[in-house]
Amino acid sequence: MNSQLLVNRAARRIICSMTLLFSWALCGCSDYGANRPYLLPTLNSQVPLVIAHRGASGYLPEETLESYTMAIDLGAEVLELDLISTSDGILIARHDPNLTISTDVAIHPEFAARKKTTQVDGNTQTGWFASDFTLAEIKTLGAIATDNERAQQFNGLYKIVTFQEVVDLVKEKSASTGRAIAVYPETKNPTYHRDLGLPLEDKLVDLINKAGWNNKSAPIYVQSFEPGSLKYMKLRGLDTRLIQLIDASDVDLKTGAMLFSPPYDKPYDWARAGDSRMFSDMVTPAGLAEIKSYADGIGPWKRYIITLKGSLDEGGNLKDINGDGKINDADAVSQAATTLVADAHKAGLLVHPFTFRNEQRRLASDYNDAPQKEYLAFYRLGVDGVFTDFADTAIATLKEYLNEIKK
Repeated sequence: MNSQLLVNRAARRIICSMTLLFSWALCGCSDYGANRPYLLPTLNSQVPLVIAHRGASGYLPEETLESYTMAIDLGAEVLELDLISTSDGILIARHDPNLTISTDVAIHPEFAARKKTTQVDGNTQTGWFASDFTLAEIKTLGAIATDNERAQQFNGLYKIVTFQEVVDLVKEKSASTGRAIAVYPETKNPTYHRDLGLPLEDKLVDLINKAGWNNKSAPIYVQSFEPGSLKYMKLRGLDTRLIQLIDASDVDLKTGAMLFSPPYDKPYDWARAGDSRMFSDMVTPAGLAEIKSYADGIGPWKRYIITLKGSLDEGGNLKDINGDGKINDADAVSQAATTLVADAHKAGLLVHPFTFRNEQRRLASDYNDAPQKEYLAFYRLGVDGVFTDFADTAIATLKEYLNEIKK
């Protein structure tokens, strides 16, 4: 028996063990909100969605069939994926056009000559780019973990999937489990792809039509950071729920204020058009009203809702509260919530903040290393769903929240 087969079998055993463990722990997580009366502060009094961000990306290499399958097994209702294009115009699930970030392309000598330096949304990058590869070539690559603090033993084992393959998986799993599982695709870097002659939107609309999902009640949400991408698809007859993503570059932990620097300061189609507005303009009442004219909801970075602020020493420097030699979210305290959730609901918009993660460095110090405390803070504000790398944690906490409000 060859060594690769042994590794593959070992990986499958680990995944099965993890899946069983989480399934037992959640005690029937797939029905956590079914047929139960709740008075919820969400837009339509619906139980918040648990959106598996790139699948079970906290456990397995992201945006692979294995990651999406595990997310379903953990109880996730919705699978989130980013769409980019191959050179032959096939939509694949990858967060970045630069394959260096999430695949093992760098160890493939047959592709060494394709390494190049180019710009993606005004950002200079060096690496290997999906638009220079056919789907057949992409399928020879293995996905890798993009966070070096997460499990690395699955690197290279799983292949990149197409949007169609994810649709097929969702349909199969929905039928076999009796659960309504949805997909949540994003047109990734749409202006960049249009400049390459590989536009994403028409292909996505065609695939959605082919799936029979082009309506508001279909198991799909379509998202983008670029308003122009959403508006174009709407003009093309797309009638699914549309979500406007809202980003920022960071938080100034000295003040708690949002920071904006390219390419995270504004939608890239705005930047190309010379529009002076930034993402922050989208969260004003006027900005929300504009979004409502073409979309059904917003997907804001969660710091727009609850930001963080650190403590300063006598010299005006941020204190390293946990003494690990680094300054990050774990050295800050969560602040009072903004009115964004209420403002968006007033405008008739869903609110799906991103991205919730379990790692200690990503949690405010007042959460005491417990990601459940962060989820609860957002559930209590009335968010309509959460993007999470750890669907099991989000679901377990949601069950806790629903029991809390039922009392």
